[in-house]
Amino acid sequence: MLPADSDAPATAPRALSFDRAAAQYAAARPGYPPALLDAVEELARRPLEGARAVDVGAGTGIATRLLHERGARVVAVEPGAGMAAELHRSLPHLPVVRGDGNHLPLATASADLITYAQAWHWTDPALAAPEALRVLRPGGALALWWNVADHSVPWIAEQDARLRRFFGAGDSAHGSAVRSRDLPSGLDFAHRQVPWTRRVSVDTHLANLGSHSAFLVLGEEGTRRFLTEERDRLAELFPDGTVEESYTVDLNVAVSPGPAS
Repeated sequence: MLPADSDAPATAPRALSFDRAAAQYAAARPGYPPALLDAVEELARRPLEGARAVDVGAGTGIATRLLHERGARVVAVEPGAGMAAELHRSLPHLPVVRGDGNHLPLATASADLITYAQAWHWTDPALAAPEALRVLRPGGALALWWNVADHSVPWIAEQDARLRRFFGAGDSAHGSAVRSRDLPSGLDFAHRQVPWTRRVSVDTHLANLGSHSAFLVLGEEGTRRFLTEERDRLAELFPDGTVEESYTVDLNVAVSPGPAS
């Protein structure tokens, strides 16, 4: 299951499809509300201020920036050259390491917190979970989260239905809540849901949809066809050109065995 982007297998070409849309991704993708980071601190049982944090699958640095702004000492880990370059351009003072969650290029017991923002589903959990536990110090925390569109909002549910009809095989660009069986085994995860909204232009909303891997691997013609038709529908719903997107961040945090310092 791929809660952030689709239900298709997390193959390398699809995972790296974001490289060719890095600037679009950085400009259009939603961030995360302050309440999410409050919840991370609560469930991780320590403040972010001063924490040695690793943001894996950091992309263009959306979560990396927020962790840094809360006082964490962040290292970003990103496999894609295009995404890593965009992250370095916007956050030149923060270290970016090329790598992925299956083989973290980091020292053992070197992190207080490891985060996967929209990224755990691109890993092989059988490899990534032991790697995360290796890099975490005793009492450190592993935090996995996804922005999931709120399908209780009628227009979002209707758009999701159109996306799934268009792609078939369960694909969407809205995400779906993570299931307990999709979390790494052997860890005791605490779960929290954090609702939030953002108001953006129709252009930004469509660019956000188009930055998802289901569209990136589809190609320009098919993507343009769907997004053009979607623009017409949204123009009727939002004549002022502003869309209110509603999300719930699905957060799961596990503390590694051992005392926290």
